[in-house]
Amino acid sequence: MGSFSIWHWLIVLVIVVLVFGTKKLRNLGSDLGGAVKGFKEGMKSADGEEISPPPQQSDGHTIEGEVKDKAHTKV
Repeated sequence: MGSFSIWHWLIVLVIVVLVFGTKKLRNLGSDLGGAVKGFKEGMKSADGEEISPPPQQSDGHTIEGEVKDKAHTKV
């Protein structure tokens, strides 16, 4: 009861092809493949980049500053 046979999947496939057409399904497949390829290239380039650590103070002194209020801001 819980599983479908091969005939059920073939009928679903035929209905999908009739509704969308082979050209639209082919375009959908190539678009999906291009998106996956772009994602993989993006992950490779992100791994290859060297991230520089934030600058650190070597002398241990505290830098003092003053914060000026521009205007009353809505919170």
